[in-house]
Amino acid sequence: MASSGGSGRSANNVLVLVRVGPLLLLRAVGRPVTAVPPSLSEVLAVESVACLNSALGKLRDIWEEIGIPEEQRLQRTDVVKKHVKGLLDMMIAEEEDLKERLLKSISTCRKELDTLCQELHLDPFEEEESTILQLERELRTHMEVLLNQKRERKQELKALQDRDRDLCNLLCARPYSIDSSAVPSLEELDGFRRHLATLTTEKERRREEFMRTKRQIIKCMEELEHVPDTSFEQDVVCEDEEAFCLSTENIAALKELLQQLEARQALNEAVCAELRSRILELWDRLQVPAEERDAVAPHMTGSRARTRRELQLEVDRLEELKLQNMKVVIEAIRVELAAYWDKCFYSPGQREGFAPYYDEDYTETLLQLHDAEVGRLKHYYETHRELFEAVQKWEENWRLFLELERKSSDPNRFANRGGNLLKEEKQRAKLQKTLSKLEEELRVRIEGWEHENQEAFLVSGQQFMEYVAEQWQLFRLEKEKEKQERQLKKSRQIEGELLYGAVANPPAKRCVLGPHVPGKLGQSARPPGHAAAQPLRSGLKERNKENVPQLHGPGLSGGCTPMSNHSVKSVASTYSEFAHQLSKASRSDNSSHVLNSTTTTTLHC
Repeated sequence: MASSGGSGRSANNVLVLVRVGPLLLLRAVGRPVTAVPPSLSEVLAVESVACLNSALGKLRDIWEEIGIPEEQRLQRTDVVKKHVKGLLDMMIAEEEDLKERLLKSISTCRKELDTLCQELHLDPFEEEESTILQLERELRTHMEVLLNQKRERKQELKALQDRDRDLCNLLCARPYSIDSSAVPSLEELDGFRRHLATLTTEKERRREEFMRTKRQIIKCMEELEHVPDTSFEQDVVCEDEEAFCLSTENIAALKELLQQLEARQALNEAVCAELRSRILELWDRLQVPAEERDAVAPHMTGSRARTRRELQLEVDRLEELKLQNMKVVIEAIRVELAAYWDKCFYSPGQREGFAPYYDEDYTETLLQLHDAEVGRLKHYYETHRELFEAVQKWEENWRLFLELERKSSDPNRFANRGGNLLKEEKQRAKLQKTLSKLEEELRVRIEGWEHENQEAFLVSGQQFMEYVAEQWQLFRLEKEKEKQERQLKKSRQIEGELLYGAVANPPAKRCVLGPHVPGKLGQSARPPGHAAAQPLRSGLKERNKENVPQLHGPGLSGGCTPMSNHSVKSVASTYSEFAHQLSKASRSDNSSHVLNSTTTTTLHC
């Protein structure tokens, strides 16, 4: 009969149980073994059949030697059969159980894999065609891999949550929102890492800001000699830096504390600056000696609380000294007041408006009035400093321009060498342009100032542009006056020449040749005013008076005086005689004197 066991078959051979005499033997039926190489299980099966046949053969020999009858042999053979069959059934049952366990494991692994794939957000596992044992092994191996991934993600999530908890406690921020019971996906873990990186950067920024602000706070406290008195100040200054909570509220409170300290420090600096200014002012007014000033010099810089106290003590001492030297102080204040009047371009009327300036009763009230006036003027000047400085610049340029104009009217300027005359002319032309530009700029600025302050900007008691126009008008009048004086001087010189026939003011130690004096004159010649020449000059004077009317009248201009025909003839006649004498004198030793007189006469005519 054929065996029904799966272990007795293969693709190439079939094991068949056959009876050989009283024995049952297994025999392989099928293709020859040489056709296909046998598998290991087939080899083992053949060896098992050979072992069984060998054992049955030995039993048969023993039974024959013993002489056991055939019936007993059959019985014994049946026992062997049953025993072998029991062994095979037991083996089959074990293998069936193994199969069931493998199939159950496969089912369990499939369920676990589906769950893990869902938790890990992975695609379902795709099975390949294989035997039960291979499939079970593949499923179990893949499940172990996924379990490791799950465990690693959970561990990383826990570590990230621990870091997040520490950072949130330090920054007083909310923890990162993530389900700690579920398995995080790779995207969730990556987002968590980025969140922690942002928190770490924020922590470093706040730590740096905290350290920088803390240093500034400590410096301000040292300057103010302030001891931390609140719990927050003690936490900032005295506690461990790593233990300080870097919350937004604490950082804001830290900045507010610094602002308060800086405001106190700025106030302290302003008070110290005011005290120093007051000290310098009182030193100058009281003429404090250098020895006393040197004693306070170390406190003239800085703004510490101790410095402020020392400065206040010095001010109190000087104020007491001021009361003891009232007259000296008031006179010093008046000098300062006059300087501010000049800076603010006050007119005499405006200066006289401050009546205490002329009071001789030196009292504390008078001192207070002067202090108040100086303070008012100082504030007024500082408020409009730029405008006053621009006006002062115009004044300086104007004075320089007037100086150059004065030099241009000086006859001696032609004696200068080295190109000074050309430089002055270029400078004067440049100043004219500068003055025009400054006046236009000041006009625009003053109009804006007057519109803003709703009052007129006065310089020397009048509006600035009127003041400028007045200065130009005075300049033109002065130039016109100088011009008229030159014309008048020239007219008088011409009148003298017409009356006397010679230069009105002859050079010293030089002989003057009269219009009717022939020949040369020695060094003993008499001057034109001598009595011998009086008859001739009197005649000329009477004759010329008729022909030169109104030489001193207002009609003189340009240095030329209109004359009648008779005057022209008289001059021509005199000049003919003078030419005749000149021809004679050209051959004499005194030709140089005649030429000098001729040149002088020609220039003045």
